[in-house]
Formats: sequence, C-alpha cells, structure tokens
Amino acid sequence: MAISKSTLQFLKRLAANNDRDWFADNKQEYENAKADVETFVDALIANMNRHDNIETPSAKKSLYRIYNDVRFSDDKTPYNPRFAGYLRRRKPHLRGGYYYWIRPGASRVGCGFVYPHGEDLQRIRQDISANYDVWKKLLNTKKIKSTFGGMVGDKVMTAPRGFSKDDPAIDLLRFKQFWFERSFTDKEVLAPDFLRTVENTFKAIRPVFDYFSYVLTTNANGEPR
Repeated sequence: MAISKSTLQFLKRLAANNDRDWFADNKQEYENAKADVETFVDALIANMNRHDNIETPSAKKSLYRIYNDVRFSDDKTPYNPRFAGYLRRRKPHLRGGYYYWIRPGASRVGCGFVYPHGEDLQRIRQDISANYDVWKKLLNTKKIKSTFGGMVGDKVMTAPRGFSKDDPAIDLLRFKQFWFERSFTDKEVLAPDFLRTVENTFKAIRPVFDYFSYVLTTNANGEPR
C-alpha cells in the first residue's frame, strides 16, 4: 500500500496557496487526501498490532491537525502542508513512540523518546553509566545503522547533573532526547510497498525499545518499579 499521488499533489498546492480562501475552495480535495492517509495509517496500525501493542486506536486519533496554531508563532500561515501523526505503544510496560510525516520532498518517520520526563531520564542515564557496553552494542547494530544511521537528539552541553564528565559513557549520558529518524523520497512514498517499508522501519527499533522498556519499568537492581 502506498500514499496516493493526488495526496502529495494536494500538499504541494496547499504549500503554494496557504490561505483560508484557497483551502475553502479546495476543501473536498483536502478531505480526499486526508481519507487516503487515514486508510494508510489504519492499515499500519493493524499491521503493527500483529507484533506490537499499539494503544492508538485509529488513524483519526493518530493524525495531527493540519491547522497551524498561529497565536504564539511568527509563522502566520494558517495550514501546515503535511499529514503527520503518532502511534503510542501501550504503557506502562511498552515504552517509546512511532511518528510519521507525509510531506512532498520531506517525508520521514521517527521513533523514540522526544522529551522523557525527569524521573525516566535519570533512570536511563543511570543504566547508561552502569551498562555502557550494553548500550554501545545495542545502538551500533547493523540494523540500527543501516535503517537510521544512528541515534540523534538534543544534548546537554557538558555532563548532566550527578554524572562526571570523565564517565566513559559521557557521549551517551549527554543525550536528553533519544531519537531515530529515516527519510523517504516522494518516489518511495508512492511505491506500492511503502506500508511494508514503514512497518519494517518501525520493527527495526524494537530491540532498542525493548531495552528502554526494561530499564524504565525496573530499578537499578532489576526489580519492578
């Protein structure tokens, strides 16, 4: 299953005509494009639930609004010319999230932890410091490297509070986001196997998610939190 060419065409036209009058005149085209993406995402959720446990029940619950919130933004264009959303894994035992963006020339998927709250971030860092070799091996597997290239995300400037700048794991301890992305060309988005490609991309991160889930549901002694 692929995204329809007409969906990308609508998004291109919206980017070039980002105003309310144009959108109102082309509302049916928007509804058709949105329905196309919803069909894709519903199929993705169904496929993912064969081997994962996705809490997000449907594409309608997954998709972000296309309308920009311009109240506190310098960008006053009323629409964001993309379809994007989030698949939430079922907590508390399954951690990590799956994200997707469909946008002409800039489609991508992302996986990971955007802003883990303080307690979780501290627990992750404790485990990184204690089990650095495990983390290095996990993040440098051939599957992770070939699919995502590596882990990215915002970092603190030096050492996080409570950790030494001389800690052997300082390269990972500085992360405050744990994020993996893969980009797609328009040709890939329109390919018949795009659904399988996205599913396999999300499957590739599972060993990392499984370890994060273990860490975030146990204490430093491996006991349930």
